[in-house]
This record gives sequence, structure tokens and C-alpha cells, in this order.
Amino acid sequence: MMVNVVLYTRQGCHLCEEALAVLEQHGLRPRLVDIDADSELRERFNECVPVVEIDGRERFRGRVNELLLQRLINSQFGG
Repeated sequence: MMVNVVLYTRQGCHLCEEALAVLEQHGLRPRLVDIDADSELRERFNECVPVVEIDGRERFRGRVNELLLQRLINSQFGG
């Protein structure tokens, strides 16, 4: 599946671990970005990690809605 997925995360974030597991269950391999390594990202996302960006568009904050994720995948790839 050729889709650009970024997961903004931080160490010790259990919701981030859950989001990663959900994305992987749906065949996605996100690039992980630690927001604490970049002051601009930390300021932008501090209270709302994990944040999932798919093809440059922010799609989820906090929890990943699996039904919506599946709809996005289906609309993107027709399957």
C-alpha cells in the first residue's frame, strides 16, 4: 500500500502505542515522529498526541477511529 502516513508521538504515550498497532493492523507503516525532539512540533501537538497524518492531511488526534480509517483506505485504494 503506497500511502504516506506519519504518526506524531512521544515516548511513554500509551495512546500512541495503540494508534501504531491500529495503523499496522490495517497494513499501514507510519513514519514515527517524536514531537519532543522538535520544539515547534511539541508546541503544535503537545496536548493531542498521537496525531495521524495521511498523505499530508491530519486525520486523527488522540485515538484512531478504525471505521473511519478503513473508509479512508477504501476510498484511497478502492478496496
